[in-house]
Amino acid sequence: MPPQEQPERDTVPFAIAHQRMASQRIGAEKCVDPTAVVRCMGAMQAQDYGQAVWAVGVRTLASSRVEVDQAINDRNILLTWLMRGTIHLVSAEDALWMVQLFGPRLLAAASTRRKQLELDQAVITRTKSLFQEALRGGQPVPRSALMQALTQAGISPQGHRGYHLLWSLALEGFICFGPRQDNEQTFVLLEEWLPTPRNLSREEALAELATRYFTSHGPATLHDFAGWTGLPMAEVRQGHEAIKANLQTEKVAGSTLWWSSSSGLTALAEPPRVCLLPGFDEYLLGYKDRSAVLATEHSSQLCPGANGIFKQMVVVDGQIVGTWKSKPSKTTVEIDVHGFLPVRISHTELERAAAQYCRFLGVSLGAVTLSGKLTA
Repeated sequence: MPPQEQPERDTVPFAIAHQRMASQRIGAEKCVDPTAVVRCMGAMQAQDYGQAVWAVGVRTLASSRVEVDQAINDRNILLTWLMRGTIHLVSAEDALWMVQLFGPRLLAAASTRRKQLELDQAVITRTKSLFQEALRGGQPVPRSALMQALTQAGISPQGHRGYHLLWSLALEGFICFGPRQDNEQTFVLLEEWLPTPRNLSREEALAELATRYFTSHGPATLHDFAGWTGLPMAEVRQGHEAIKANLQTEKVAGSTLWWSSSSGLTALAEPPRVCLLPGFDEYLLGYKDRSAVLATEHSSQLCPGANGIFKQMVVVDGQIVGTWKSKPSKTTVEIDVHGFLPVRISHTELERAAAQYCRFLGVSLGAVTLSGKLTA
């Protein structure tokens, strides 16, 4: 949204949405490989692995699920708990400084929870010793095997204790997720998995994080940045202050928006009108205020009951207008689309978006069905 042109009031959300699509590499040139996507985005929510890899795929030039999995296997991308204490994909070079930025505050905030779970420092120290022995040598170990090791050592993993121990040790920078084995999570020692990580001071880390965010998510507000990171406003402002000379800004409807003036992105001459995005995608969850892409009254359509589980999103002209499901069979994947806004699209546009998803999975597209308020 060029600062010299103020859109009409009812077109403001669409202008913001279109520029965000470009910043997020959905409506602009794609990244060359999965690692470049994750590095560009800073970090990407990944509590649902299948959704997370598609979030990378939709932003990558001619990508496949195999390529994303391989980037993780090759230690170019890893998963760990980061901002807001949730699982994210992050480039390997950024993992350590991000853990060091977010970990201490999250661990301090979880002290009451540790007391509730009866996890004192002695238990955590014993767990580290057990995991050090089990994971030494860089060999990924399945989560179930680590939980069994705890049980055999007299440390019960029941009642979320095992999960909290894994979470805590990851935020200490001791472990991280390894490649999946038979669809099960594995873990590795972070220092062995990433022998030459990048180190940043806290001031450098805040500035780097702000640069990544406003480049990949702009136009966005400082409150959006705070919501994405979970950091206090004082640190959000510190990171922003360090880089704001490199950002463009405009005040719209009482909010000050910021975005990168040097991203080097080239918007597509004909950006895709219809996109099938995963649940938990940064296009929605990367912002505190989501009204530019989704009307507040329709939030429950994507996250029924505010249960924290986000459905897969249908995006038309930058606006989230429906949800979709995939139904795999032995040879094909069928796509069911349900619209909650009255928007007209062509079957060709819908099938093109569905075919992109199927190519990513390496399967053929089956039937594409449309229901609800979306019409073809």
